[in-house]
Amino acid sequence: MKLTYLLGIGAIALSVAACTTNPITGRSSLQLANNSEILTMSSQEYKTTLSKSKVIAGTAEAKRVTSVGSRIKGAAEKYYQSIGRSADLANYNWEFNLIQSNELNAWCMPGGKVAVYTGILPVTKSDNGLAVVLGHEVSHALAGHGNERISQAMVAQYGGAILGGTISNAQWANVFQKVYPIGSQVALLKYGRNQESEADEMGLYLMSMAGYDPREAIPFWNRMEGASSGNRQPEFLSTHPNPETRISDIQKDLPKALEYYKAAGGKI
Repeated sequence: MKLTYLLGIGAIALSVAACTTNPITGRSSLQLANNSEILTMSSQEYKTTLSKSKVIAGTAEAKRVTSVGSRIKGAAEKYYQSIGRSADLANYNWEFNLIQSNELNAWCMPGGKVAVYTGILPVTKSDNGLAVVLGHEVSHALAGHGNERISQAMVAQYGGAILGGTISNAQWANVFQKVYPIGSQVALLKYGRNQESEADEMGLYLMSMAGYDPREAIPFWNRMEGASSGNRQPEFLSTHPNPETRISDIQKDLPKALEYYKAAGGKI
């Protein structure tokens, strides 16, 4: 069986046809892959991860993860509805789970499959800090960063075959596993720095729309930097821009974020 991708005529037509624009940040990206296939594989991998992890349920911390995540999810859905793009989230099946692990880590797979590790909670400190993390991770899914990374890998590895019209299921699965190395060895999903920067910006806006104070983002990221041990950086920060660039970008985005926060009832 073949997975067929209608890509237009030639590389230029392909790029134009597959270009997707983020409605919150305005950034455009190449997204060639079939989203329904991505969501199916994400759901399968998420279930596998949970089955091999110690999932914390019913505790105050687990309830906080669900509560904060649900508010950010609701804010995203409300925003997408307001711009007539509810269909973008129609196939999302949101889940927020807390996993027992000392790693300073969290991630969100396509379709809204979220995991937060207990190791990052002492750094988040509050609901606002947790909202920074969840806003950032949810943004990866909403912005289609998984599709973008898969598309980049597909073009790099199977460029000729893609332009020819098909790649096999085995090739597709191989690309997916490289982008999302979850399974038995849970790892941070590997995004590029442009995607991480976009998730910082979009996450800042989403947490603000949900009524969380975006001014808490800077103290959180400073704490994350401080949590590094010696020269070893936490996985959560491994592909992010350098600290100075991140803080500068957040400061630039704060005025707009505060507008969203004020509209959500926040006190300036």
